[in-house]
This record gives sequence, C-alpha cells and structure tokens, in this order.
Amino acid sequence: MLIEFQVENFRSLKGRQTFSMVGAALTEHVNTNTFDSGLKGFDRLLRSAVIYGANAAGKTNMLRAIHFMKTFVLNSASETTAPNPYSPFKLSKATTKAPSEFQITFVQGGTRYEYGFTLGPTRIEHEWLTEHVQSRSRTRARAMFDRVWDSRSKKHTWTYGPYFKGQKSTWSEATRDEALFLSTATQLNSTQLRPVFDWFQKKLVVIVGEINFNQSLSLKLWDQPEGKENLLSFLKEADIGIVDINIEKQPVPSGALVMVGEPMLERKKGSQAATIAKVVLSHMSDDPKSPVQFDFEEESSGTKILFKSAGAWLNVINNGEVLLYDEIDTNMHPKLLGFLIQKFHSDVTNPNNAQLICTTHNTSLQSRDFFRRDQIWFVEKERNGASKLYPLTDFRPRGDEAIERGYLRGRYGATPVLPDVSS
Repeated sequence: MLIEFQVENFRSLKGRQTFSMVGAALTEHVNTNTFDSGLKGFDRLLRSAVIYGANAAGKTNMLRAIHFMKTFVLNSASETTAPNPYSPFKLSKATTKAPSEFQITFVQGGTRYEYGFTLGPTRIEHEWLTEHVQSRSRTRARAMFDRVWDSRSKKHTWTYGPYFKGQKSTWSEATRDEALFLSTATQLNSTQLRPVFDWFQKKLVVIVGEINFNQSLSLKLWDQPEGKENLLSFLKEADIGIVDINIEKQPVPSGALVMVGEPMLERKKGSQAATIAKVVLSHMSDDPKSPVQFDFEEESSGTKILFKSAGAWLNVINNGEVLLYDEIDTNMHPKLLGFLIQKFHSDVTNPNNAQLICTTHNTSLQSRDFFRRDQIWFVEKERNGASKLYPLTDFRPRGDEAIERGYLRGRYGATPVLPDVSS
C-alpha cells in the first residue's frame, strides 16, 4: 500500500511536492473509501485519489515521477548505453544542474519503508532506506543504509544500520556511481532488500503516456479456474449488455501476417508459437432465450477497451496493487469510469485494499457520491512555469459543499485561463 510520495526538481515539478494517501479526520465514506492500515500512527489510508488540473499543468508529470522511480529501481543496476535519465526543471538556472529527489513511503509485508534517492547529472548524490518494524508496544525505525557522494574524495561514503546484514562491501563495490544500491544489492541476492524491490516490481502499476494495460491478462484469465466467471461477472457489472463470452484460441498459420490487437495475439513465454484469440461476445436481444453473438471487431471501442483491460483491472484489485492511471477517462464513458472507481471502494470487491490514483478532467467525479474531500487533489501551473500540487482539504470545504461547481468557478484554482472571445 502507498502512504506518501515526494518529488523535487523533476520536469515541471520544481519545488518539493508531496502527495499523500493518508486519510483525514472526515466522516464521509469512512467504511468504503478508506481502510485501516494496521499501522501505529496512521489511522486510515485512502483507497483512491483523483488529480485535476488544466492541460499542461503538470498532472502527468506527477505520475511520470513515480513511474521514473519505479523504472530506475528496476533497471539501474544493468549496464546500459542509454543517456542519464536526469530531467530537472529547466526554466531556472538554480535547478538545471541541481539534483532531482524522489522519496516514497509504502507498506510491504506488514513493514513500513521509507526509500529515496537524489539524482544529479552524472551520478546518485544520495540514497537511503529506513524500515519501520512494528511490535505490540511500539514502532522502531531502523536505518538500513545511507549512501552520500563525497565531493572531496570523489566517491560515495556508506553507512549501514546494525540490522542490515549480508555482503555489504561486495554490494557497494559493485554499485556504479550512476546506479542505485537497492537495485544492485537485490540483483546480488540481498534478502533484506528484496521486499522493497518486489514492491516496485509487483505492487506498483503505472499507466502513463503510451504505456497501456497488458491485454493478454484477459486471455490468461480465461485459462484460470473460474476465470470465465470472473471475467463475465466483471463485464456484466459494467452494464454493457453482455450475457456470455466465448474465446477460441487457434495457432497462427506459418507465414501469416497478423496485427496485434484485433484479433488479439498471444505468445506464450519461452515459445515462438503464437495463437490468435477469437473472441465472441453474446448480447441480450429482444428475445431473452436467443442472445445475439458479435465478433470482437464488431464491438464498440468502449467495449473493446473494457474487455482488453478487464484482466488487468481484476489483477490489480485481486493482488492489492497500487494503480496510477493518467487520463483515466480517455475513451471511457463516465458511467463506466464510475463503475471502475467504485470497485475500489468496497471491502467486498476490494478485500486486499488495492489503491487507485488517477488524473482526469471529468468533473462529475467531484460528486460526494464518489470521493471524500481528502481524495481530491489539484495541480496548477505557476507564473514561473513550475507545477504546484495541493489537496482540496487546503480550502477546508464544508461537507455539503458543491465541489464541482466551486471548481468550475475557479474557487480552488487549477482551471484553464482562457481569453475572452465575446467581443
């Protein structure tokens, strides 16, 4: 579960920006939109949050920052010829060569971790990890490692906590100046750092830019016990008129040219053989006893998107993952979007406390039926070109306040400034 994320000097995010999933002391939707974290000092965490802002305000950059942190953790230990991923705020001389900082607080296996690093133009300037181990009486903070660049000696200095075990000197010597110690030590079999690495790899899902859901998850779901029932139930709940599904997998003929997507193409791991999944969806007709079958290519774009992503949505919820989704309302009807969000707001449909964080322009979601006041965030572009992130709760809105109307009237900022074209 995600608790907090901080970023500074990354793309349009010049100053330190803090995003939190810690619930405020509010009464609305407590039993649905929040959950007990089980942690001392953190009463309840949010199951979802939504970020609003004008185009080019920096909403996407917030998600890009987390996506960057994830990919850098997973890949920095590998030797690469790719350019340094350092991407500072470029509209100020003070920041063009200053380090970018990323810090995240999350829970994995019942332990709270705080991990972060600062990245300069040519190297890691600072990297640290602290774990908070909870007992019946108290929570103990244990510093695992701390790595700082020493400009005099031109090398990193290392500090290890007494609880951090393993081949520390071997791991530090193997860590390149521009790579993360977390990535390198995990690659070299550090068992204590493995849960941290696994959280980034297995629990954090970011959909931003050209990155899309893995549509093969819907096909893999079909091969699992009760997979059809789960997939069909998900589609039926979305109220798109589907009453049955049939998927027939056929081998791709040798030499055939097939476009990935329609029909869906699946290639099993470790095999060059591919199969075409022929998907047929049955819809209710005016004769309840005679549903009408449609080939997948005959379905609407919205139905196709939902079917292709159904396996991924179910995977996120069933595994208690953290999903960050940029422009979630793209090609999606508001009613369908509301359905997907509400899947997260229930102990029944979200028993493992998966979390959803999304950006959108759909102001109808600002209704009290969907979100609490502490679940709504804004991003606004300041005069110097920097993005500012802030929560709705900064304005102390009343419980019965019409949030959508206030937002559209500019009460909370983060709306486009348009020229007057009436004259």
